[in-house]
Amino acid sequence: MPAIQVWNLYKDRAEAENRIKELKYDFGFDSFNLHSFYGTEAALNMVMLAYNLMSLFRQSIIGTKVQQKLSTLRYKLFAMGGYMVKDGNRRILKLSLAMKRREWFLGLWDKTSRLSLPVTIPKLNPIA
Repeated sequence: MPAIQVWNLYKDRAEAENRIKELKYDFGFDSFNLHSFYGTEAALNMVMLAYNLMSLFRQSIIGTKVQQKLSTLRYKLFAMGGYMVKDGNRRILKLSLAMKRREWFLGLWDKTSRLSLPVTIPKLNPIA
């Protein structure tokens, strides 16, 4: 088998192994074995739901060519200082961000506000 064909064959497998490693270390995939089958199944479904939501967030909001792991996103997006202030009846979240990072972060907020989900939920007709 030629070397390029071997490389193409194993390239996707290597990417799958990266996703398994991310599930294991970033989403706690290896540490939720519960006593009951149904409890373990429910925990597995929650981990997969969280992974799929973060994957959708990465693809539709962040949109970089490099797929960043959850630990990187946690550092870049979620681990930041902030406090709440009250302005009349409104609560405002003040975040501590450097100007360069603030522009990037505001761009993400803008993309999030313009996001439309790719699925539509059909209207159900009640049974009369």
